[in-house]
Amino acid sequence: MDISQYLEIFIDETKEHLQSLSSQLLILETEPENVETINEIFRAAHSLKGMAGTMGYKRMQRLTHDMENVFSEIRNGNMKVTANLVDVLFKGLDALETYLSNIQESADEGTNDYEDIIKQLNTILNVGLGKVTETEVPKAEVTKIVSDPTVTESTQMKFKNIKLLDYEKRAIQKANEIGMNAYGITVYIQEYCILKSARAFLVFKALESLGEVIKSLPDTQDIEDEKFDLDFSVILLTKESLDKVKEEVMRVSEVKNVMIDKVDLTSEDDSNEESDSKATDEQEMEQSTASAAVKSSNSSANNNSSKQTAKPVVNRSVRVDIEKLDILMNLVSELIIAKNGLVSISTSDNSNKNESGFNEQIEYLERVTTNLHESVMKVRMVPIESVTNRFPRMIRDLSKKLNKKMELYISGEETELDRTVIDEIGDPLMHLLRNAADHGLESNSERVANDKPEVGSIYLEAYQDGNNVVIEVRDDGAGINVEKVKKKALKTGSITQEQADSMSEKEVIDLLFRPSFSTAEVISDVSGRGVGLDVVKTKIEALGGDIEAKTKLGEGSTFIIRLPLTLAIIQALMVELGSEKYAIPLGSIQTIEDVSQADIKYVHSKEVINLRGSVIPLIRLDKVLDVEEKQEQSDNLTVVIIAKGDRLAGLVIDNLIGQQEIVIKSIGKYINNNKIIGGATILGDGEVALILDVNTLV
Repeated sequence: MDISQYLEIFIDETKEHLQSLSSQLLILETEPENVETINEIFRAAHSLKGMAGTMGYKRMQRLTHDMENVFSEIRNGNMKVTANLVDVLFKGLDALETYLSNIQESADEGTNDYEDIIKQLNTILNVGLGKVTETEVPKAEVTKIVSDPTVTESTQMKFKNIKLLDYEKRAIQKANEIGMNAYGITVYIQEYCILKSARAFLVFKALESLGEVIKSLPDTQDIEDEKFDLDFSVILLTKESLDKVKEEVMRVSEVKNVMIDKVDLTSEDDSNEESDSKATDEQEMEQSTASAAVKSSNSSANNNSSKQTAKPVVNRSVRVDIEKLDILMNLVSELIIAKNGLVSISTSDNSNKNESGFNEQIEYLERVTTNLHESVMKVRMVPIESVTNRFPRMIRDLSKKLNKKMELYISGEETELDRTVIDEIGDPLMHLLRNAADHGLESNSERVANDKPEVGSIYLEAYQDGNNVVIEVRDDGAGINVEKVKKKALKTGSITQEQADSMSEKEVIDLLFRPSFSTAEVISDVSGRGVGLDVVKTKIEALGGDIEAKTKLGEGSTFIIRLPLTLAIIQALMVELGSEKYAIPLGSIQTIEDVSQADIKYVHSKEVINLRGSVIPLIRLDKVLDVEEKQEQSDNLTVVIIAKGDRLAGLVIDNLIGQQEIVIKSIGKYINNNKIIGGATILGDGEVALILDVNTLV
């Protein structure tokens, strides 16, 4: 069966169930008697087991089945939650996440059975059920997904009950004459199989690839409707050997065992031949139709099948409220109306009416496209909770690993970000939280000695600020030792002594964002490998955002990330440099100033202006971008004041064109521009304008 069409849904839903397991296990660790949490964990494990089984992921199914077994007994009051059990369950969760990661990479779960975790779960289960009667203890043994040799019922005995019709007997005789085998096959399905009909369908598909199924008990319609227990029987005509047939059937997941015998027509009851001819004809027609239906469905499955080993599409889906789609649909219909209006005007002869009607249609079109942009933007928005919900588990593990007591407080999880940003922001946030846990927070004894609470606090806060989303990661630890950073920078040659003497505290802290800069005394697997904050900074700036750090020695540090709400469409100020046009994102612009040449001063041989008490460096864009200077030099300059965090700079331009809504297009990897150019846009007249990356310029 072609499961690739269901792979994205499986990955999506598995992520949700694993996240639910993670958050509920954290609750269970502090509230082992919480009945609601126990029920939630049982439901998540049960759902994962069913989904994995349906997709044919046996190892994942086996592990979740064992977890479900444990919680089934806990729900029934037969055993209690222990700290050891929670630790093992977290290991199980990690194993399931590894399976999912493998499936995302290659559509295959991998070969690791995690026998150690399964053994620990079963040991805990048996110990927990020590006071219960012996008959209840082996429940966990159901997890053995292997063929069961205890099934001894003869398939031939099964077929004693099948009344073979004349045409079926003739088909078997004909098959024997031309050297084909007629096998009676009984297939046994695992007890915990959820979709029996789906398994049966796969068995039929496997058998049809080997020959022709001429009979089934129950009939194919009943099998399709799941009107059978845990076994069903078929008669197969094939040239293949008995062992080959058995091997193919056993490849289908959740098949417990298969029994095969050759069909012996001599043992058939002769009285069958004298059955009512009318009934026989009707049955023949019914069986033929059912057989044809199975063939048809199998043939269609064969035509559409693709190997499971194909790498799945990277999951980029967004769940959308139907109301949002209704609004989108309505706006698209209005767009068509606007288009029809413009077509009507272009074909009309009355030029006076044309002009006024044309302007009206353009205004109407502008309103519709603006609303369409807003609606599409809302559809792309995803709560940041989808990223932050995995961090409590991470902090819990770090607390144990580092032997530091700590708590994570998250707020603003409902804040929404564009899906493309959400996909990329997880790793930078994870690194900042690890830094806070490892470098930021002091040891338990140090905190007590400094009259601080023994349990350290890490905060992750998200909120919207205009057209940006701000994410803050802060801790109440020791803060950044500026002098220590300065000494390390001098030691590594990052700065000179002269620079060190004149650097502000902020400039020293900014050194932490330089490549391979780390103040860690000891390299650990938590942080301090010298690939730290520069990677975070690069990633965030690639998303059109920026990051800054604030600190107070002895009180803690704060890392502030600013990100754009969307990456696709932005408001920009269009400017001219010589004959070239450029776009500056509006969110980065503070003011536009008319500056006299006489007001330009020099600090360290660099041009600056004093604007209402702030000294702002000037950037001559024509020199940076290698644009030919204008022949005529005016006495006044047009300067666009831009900001990155609390740092300002003035961009000297030739002309202002005006504000415009632009669509950002990638310029690909062919142009190496040192990141000064953040993309390009196509203007109304078809001309391409480059978009300046303000963060890099500052």
